[in-house]
Amino acid sequence: MMHACGHDVHVTCLLGAVALFGAAPDAWSGTLVAVFQPAEEVGDGARGMLDDGLAELVGQPQVALSQHVLPLPAGRVATRVGPTLSAADSMRITVHGRGAHGSMPQASIDPVVLAAMIVVRLQTVISREVRPGEPAVLTVGSLQAGAKSNVIPERAVIALNVRSYHEATRTAILEAIRRIVIAECEASGTPKPPEFELFDRFPLTENDPEATAKVAGAFGDHFGNEAQALPLQTASEDFSDIPNALGVPYTYWGIGGIDPEAYATAETAGRVAQDIPVNHSAFFAPVLQPTLDTGTTALVVAAAAYLAADGHGAVNG
Repeated sequence: MMHACGHDVHVTCLLGAVALFGAAPDAWSGTLVAVFQPAEEVGDGARGMLDDGLAELVGQPQVALSQHVLPLPAGRVATRVGPTLSAADSMRITVHGRGAHGSMPQASIDPVVLAAMIVVRLQTVISREVRPGEPAVLTVGSLQAGAKSNVIPERAVIALNVRSYHEATRTAILEAIRRIVIAECEASGTPKPPEFELFDRFPLTENDPEATAKVAGAFGDHFGNEAQALPLQTASEDFSDIPNALGVPYTYWGIGGIDPEAYATAETAGRVAQDIPVNHSAFFAPVLQPTLDTGTTALVVAAAAYLAADGHGAVNG
């Protein structure tokens, strides 16, 4: 099993950046804090570090900087102002019925039919309750009920995931899910109300305009045409929990990890979505170079924008 998101790239690049700063102490001034955050994949690594006293350890930084390898051409760096990565909420919903033999459905309250009705109705939340043009995603990833073809089970479990970019939209979608589920259960006459469990929750990543502009300018000076704009990402990340808790601005950018020739070939053919593996794909394997050099350099260039030899500051990479 593998998470296949590129965290080996992130660790390697941060180690490289720290080594370079350590080898040239006269080239910069200030305090550099390198944060090797664990457990991003389950959404609680940042909160775990905060709960373990990170704020007391690092004091009050000036800015927080972070990066992630993405399915872009290796050598590219990409920045974005404002909402960048979505907030994410996973929800497990258990609906209850009354079991019976499949030959006597009149004796049952069928949770399979109930769950099916809920899944269909949930498809209207984004299409009919979210303003057109407002990015949001609601995906039902799992529906589990029963174990035999001729037995109506006692319950069904639905697992879904929501992605959103504004807190008001996030709240509205989660409330709509509860409203729909409760209403369908009441319509079916279930023997007890549904149960809701929220888990794997990620905050919105919303890049600070000033910090992003400063880093983007430094990237433009160093990387030239390889410094580009980052499209809105529907992935999620818990990094922002740290600067939010510390009360400091932050910016989060992407670096490419795909062989540039392979990417160019797919782009020319209009087959990027089909031919370029994305994060978490079993085939997502960033090329070592120029990915590692680019990622290491990007961290150094971004941090150096704040750590000039005649200035002061603190950087969280």
